[in-house]
Amino acid sequence: MSISVEKIQSLDELRLYIHKTLCEKENLLEEQFTMTEMALQRRGRSCGLQFSINGPRSVRLGAIWASDSNMVYFYDARGERYSKVHLPNRVFIPEEESEDAA
Repeated sequence: MSISVEKIQSLDELRLYIHKTLCEKENLLEEQFTMTEMALQRRGRSCGLQFSINGPRSVRLGAIWASDSNMVYFYDARGERYSKVHLPNRVFIPEEESEDAA
């Protein structure tokens, strides 16, 4: 299932898109590698999410979604940014999720 950036409307769709994109970078099977996420805060206010996938042989891939600019930054196994994607539709973090992650 391919997810187009233009079709991302919710946080769950954003998670699926990021997971698929990170797995494709290192040719990982999506169903074998789970993704973790952590809320990011600036001055006590939620400002985005950090996503990570730990692959085989200590491979770690990551992405950061900056909610203010609605941008997703993708990082490879060396920690270098390899892609920056602007989401055309605003995605919001539900209040209960931002409180649970804090």
